[in-house]
Amino acid sequence: MGSTRRPTLADVAARVGVTPKTVSRVLNEDGPVSEATRAKVLAVVEELGFRPNLMARNMRVGARDSTVGLVVPDMGNPFFGTVAGGVEEVVRDRGLTLLMGSSAEREPLEHALITTFLARRISGLLVVPAAGSDHRFLRRERESGLPVVFVDRPGAGLAADAVVSANEEGARVGVAHLIAHGHRRIAFVGDRPATLYTRKTRQRGYRSALEAAGIGHDPALVVTAHDPYAAGVAVRRLLALADPPTAVFAANNFASLGIVPALAEAGRRDVALVGFDDLPLAAVLEPGLTVVAQDPAAIGRAAAEQVLARLGGDRSRAVTRTVPVALIPRGSGELPPPPASPSSSTSR
Repeated sequence: MGSTRRPTLADVAARVGVTPKTVSRVLNEDGPVSEATRAKVLAVVEELGFRPNLMARNMRVGARDSTVGLVVPDMGNPFFGTVAGGVEEVVRDRGLTLLMGSSAEREPLEHALITTFLARRISGLLVVPAAGSDHRFLRRERESGLPVVFVDRPGAGLAADAVVSANEEGARVGVAHLIAHGHRRIAFVGDRPATLYTRKTRQRGYRSALEAAGIGHDPALVVTAHDPYAAGVAVRRLLALADPPTAVFAANNFASLGIVPALAEAGRRDVALVGFDDLPLAAVLEPGLTVVAQDPAAIGRAAAEQVLARLGGDRSRAVTRTVPVALIPRGSGELPPPPASPSSSTSR
């Protein structure tokens, strides 16, 4: 047997001098085998370093694998990495292994990745839906008992559990915080597409805070940016308006990552900023970045716990759990607006 080839069931059988079926019976404990033969088989398995193909066995007998699949839209986003850590923390304690893949925010890739996971007979599926995804194709799997939990965003076309942040309330609180410090020209920098669940709910919170304060909604102050570079470009254009914003609400962490350096490069230390999502080193910026902080680890843990509850026999109706957010003032969101010019203070 070549040293570069993984040992097979047939290799074990040939070394012991029994049939592959006998080896399978020993490993799966599903048939009569003498104690002497069992001992020989286990000794050779250890000697050769044989590892059973659990996926092939599970497909053959119709059993589920000891794995849980997680689909995220972006592996490079630290938010989703922390969500995955929360999921793994819970499933690992139950002897399950986490499989993870990225959809790159594309529905066809998300569908293909889920199909690959299903082929492995996973025990549970967690999905951060790509924008515009339709999950009706999972109905048969749900009916067969597969736990499906949507994470961060609800799914579409499928009645399934979901775990999300308090997006609308968090945005409302963040914008109200800017208003409380005197700002009335507040820009909103959100993700694309505009139909994305987190974009929509956070923009609703933004508008709700404006309306509650009697501030009119100005579409010119609402812009879209999917990455830090685009967010930096967007905020520079906002500041070039004839009537520019005095404050910005960044509706996700990538927007904040682009806006902070853009303001610094422009020497604009007078523009207030509140970000949705915390960032590493946000507290050591000057001024520190005020954020509406999510708890991605708690989101991951809650989603994994829901999967385990379903595996444990919970057959209640699908539920959506909302994880609270928290405003963390650090300085950037507490900057006052610049003094009004004499012309702008004239009564109308």
